[in-house]
This record gives sequence, structure tokens and C-alpha cells, in this order.
Amino acid sequence: MLRTAAFLRMAIFRSPLFRLLAINLAAGTAAAVLLLCGLLALNPHGLRDLILADRSPATAIGLLLFGLFITFGSTAMGTAIMALGGLPDGGAGDSGSGGGGGSSGGGRRRDAPDDDKPLPVRVRAR
Repeated sequence: MLRTAAFLRMAIFRSPLFRLLAINLAAGTAAAVLLLCGLLALNPHGLRDLILADRSPATAIGLLLFGLFITFGSTAMGTAIMALGGLPDGGAGDSGSGGGGGSSGGGRRRDAPDDDKPLPVRVRAR
């Protein structure tokens, strides 16, 4: 039974879409932790003092971290999914980059015409 579960876990990491989502979720999580540490270090408008004055500051920090995790994690994953359509090779990443996985929104779709002139389309009359 353990061998089957381990095999399924490894098989899911071979999926390019799952890897893309996992990497971007990790990036969003890192951004959330970084923002939380920055907020606690800079103490804007006495936020750190307010949190630490509470009877259970770990609960407040945990809830804040959870909200930031959901926000930044889903934003990073959604951005990665939406950027797939702009990649010229179907979303596998370009060979010139270092495997960063992101897209700057620049790429042209394969089915897009080369020139920017409108194409004539026949429309049946009603």
C-alpha cells in the first residue's frame, strides 16, 4: 500500500501543470511570509505592537499569514495559468530562459496572423 501511494505522489510531480502550480504556490507563499515579516519589522501604524499586546499573538499572526498565503498563492498560480496562452511553444517555457517559468506577456500565439490587417469574414444575412 505504501509503495502505491509513493508511486502516485511521484507521478503527480511529473505533470508539468502540477509542477507549474506548485512552483508558483511556493513563490506566493514566500512572498506572503516576506510581507508578513516586513510588516512586523516596520511596524506600520503600530501593527506589531497591537498584535503583540493581544493575549494570543500567535493566533493573530497565523490568521494574517493564512490570509496573505491565500491571496499571494492564488495570485501567483492564476498569473502563471493566464500566462500560458502567451507562450509561443504551448506553455513549456522558452529554451532561452533559465527555467523561470514566467512570461512577461510578450509571446505571440501560434494561430495569430503575422500582419495586423483585419481578415475578411463572410457573414450570412438574416
